[in-house]
Amino acid sequence: MSAGMPQRLLTIGEARAAVLAAVRPLPAEPTPVAEALDRVLAQDVQALGDVPPFPSSAMDGYALQAVRKGSRLTVVAESRAGTPAAHHLAAGQAIRISTGAAVPAGAEAVIRQEDVELNGTSIQTLADVAPGENIRPAGEVMAAGAQVLAAGTALGPAEIAAAISAGAGEVLVGGRPTVRALSTGDELRGPGEPLGPGQIHNSNGPMLAGLARHAGAVALTPEVLPDDPQATEEGLRAALEEAEVVIVAGGVSVGPHDHVRPALERLGVQERFWGVALQPGKPTWFGTTGGRLVFGLPGNPVSAAVTFALFVVPALAALQGGPPTTQGPGEAVLGVPVRQNRHREQALRVTLERRDGALLAMPNGPQGSHVITSLVGADALALIPEGEGTLEPGTVVALQPLPR
Repeated sequence: MSAGMPQRLLTIGEARAAVLAAVRPLPAEPTPVAEALDRVLAQDVQALGDVPPFPSSAMDGYALQAVRKGSRLTVVAESRAGTPAAHHLAAGQAIRISTGAAVPAGAEAVIRQEDVELNGTSIQTLADVAPGENIRPAGEVMAAGAQVLAAGTALGPAEIAAAISAGAGEVLVGGRPTVRALSTGDELRGPGEPLGPGQIHNSNGPMLAGLARHAGAVALTPEVLPDDPQATEEGLRAALEEAEVVIVAGGVSVGPHDHVRPALERLGVQERFWGVALQPGKPTWFGTTGGRLVFGLPGNPVSAAVTFALFVVPALAALQGGPPTTQGPGEAVLGVPVRQNRHREQALRVTLERRDGALLAMPNGPQGSHVITSLVGADALALIPEGEGTLEPGTVVALQPLPR
């Protein structure tokens, strides 16, 4: 292997394409619909019957035949939600009805309770009532056999409600990838542990595991690889045996204590690329073995989060059978001047605000790759194209959603 970085770095688009070309969706599995939050549908959901399954009242009032204002009708029964009236309504009669209750046979309309005057067991209408008024027809929401949700849809709370309304008890969803996040370095200590000289807390492991969970994956407990070639290889071997996706933060450069790439080579992981024309995130590495995906991300926490958003999120989505892109605001205008990098595209952490009708992107504090606080409160990544010079305020730039 080369001792330095490749001469030509991949663009963000090229690197993402290389990742997605290596992804094969995981086998789908049936899941109870009430437990399928954030899963991706692998099969269309169709309505098993009409929704609503019967004509129902749009409001509280009285079911009746079409009448003119001033008509006097006898109230003969009541239709409640879940307890429909068995009476067949005839001319001169009315049936008390609740919102959502089945419209009784013989009724043509529903009059609002505000539009009647109740006198004992009879009502007098205070408005004309036309046929069909205030009645929801059977199948108004969904007709039997209609496609309600398409394969590839991510199931949020509203989608789950729609699937249940359609009659689904379980849905076929894409498999959830198992992810193991590994951090490298003898200097790393766990959250809250006291620090000795030269030591820091391991923020990358929990951050990457949390990002993987939010992307729909099953994230195993993050682990730390010490700066030792044999221990690194053993830790990577174990991770490859238990996870479809292995993410390593740090150790993918060419320093004397960067043991990840040689260990992966010994384990038979095929390198797909190493190096992206990206700031931060240049030393990003990607490889595959037996259908498993391995990402070597930079050790600086901001670089790790940025490269996770750009390359790991699309892979996790594609593994689950979903679209590899996350919808979000596509473009914004810069609120401040930004100096370009001659050789690399930049991913600025920005906040977004509406001002004078435009979506304005403002850098979220200092942009160093070690400044984790630049991610706190950031709304998106603003992608600054490579080039010479400065982009002036008002320049339109592309946005990349940040995973949460």
